Amino acid sequence: MIDLYSDTRTRPTPGMRRAMAEAEVGDEQAMLDPTVNRLCERVADLLGKEAGVYLPSGTMCNQIAARVHCRQGDEMILAATAHPFHAESGGPAALAGVMMRGLPGERGTFTADQVRAAINSPDFRHAPRSRLLAVENTTNLGGGAVWPIDQIREVTALAKEHGLACHMDGARLMNAVVESGVSAADYAAPFDSLWLDFSKGLGAPVGAVLVGSKDFIHEAWRVKQQIGGAMRQAGIIAAACLYALDHHVERLAEDHANARRLAEGLAEIPGVRIDPATIETNIVWFDVAGPMGAAEVTAALREHGVLIGSYGQTRMRAVTHLDVDRAGIDEALRVVRRVLAG
Repeated sequence: MIDLYSDTRTRPTPGMRRAMAEAEVGDEQAMLDPTVNRLCERVADLLGKEAGVYLPSGTMCNQIAARVHCRQGDEMILAATAHPFHAESGGPAALAGVMMRGLPGERGTFTADQVRAAINSPDFRHAPRSRLLAVENTTNLGGGAVWPIDQIREVTALAKEHGLACHMDGARLMNAVVESGVSAADYAAPFDSLWLDFSKGLGAPVGAVLVGSKDFIHEAWRVKQQIGGAMRQAGIIAAACLYALDHHVERLAEDHANARRLAEGLAEIPGVRIDPATIETNIVWFDVAGPMGAAEVTAALREHGVLIGSYGQTRMRAVTHLDVDRAGIDEALRVVRRVLAG
């Protein structure tokens, strides 16, 4: 099976499995797991922050950040296509009492002028208090777009000028780093909190690390405890994340090349609409036009050993990752061509 449904489908490599089996472990909840501690210190250092906390998922990172930065009734400003809007089950409202204001923009990004227009005056007590600005880098529904560093600096500077905290959803931050050449620390510098995911392109089975100031992480640990995110001998899975940092970062460029190859091949198939020039990292969105809808195409592809997700009537998404090589991409293109040809 050529699984292009998501980069969350990656499986631990043999080397990663060995690292997991040999990991030194302890009680993570009591700060006694040396592998978890080492991972948190390393990610905090990579992103230029004081401290970090290991969490089961990036979604939990976003929820904890909203809880720490905001009070009930406050508002978070983010892209209208951002993950908390579409894939976190209303978590900001349910867990933090936080409202969300979505900004339309170019491929999941937005401008400082949009932020300025969205911020409510703190003197107008009828509106929710604007408390947090969130940026997703790379953008998921935006097609894996990389935020330009200057644009990040502009929107965060404007937010801080008005007293807002700034948070980054770094689910695919290292994809942005590899593609842009901007360091992780430079991307992280304007943010009060951010997180790095290991269960996507980096290929680890579980986990993300949320970082920020020591005070922020102290409060994050309290919320982690409240929502049941504390773990025990988590060094077994943290070891996979450390292995990924050592072995799987630079190879993300291969995923980007494979995504471009996929997009270029799809553009040549009758019945597919895509602009290959928009593909920056490892996410490939495209549309199908013809007698078969997206869901039908997904079902037909699955019968021929290819998994690609469908979203709505015509929209489809493929995501490249370390479990699919160039030969797999070429085979997937052959199958798509065959299916759409009937």
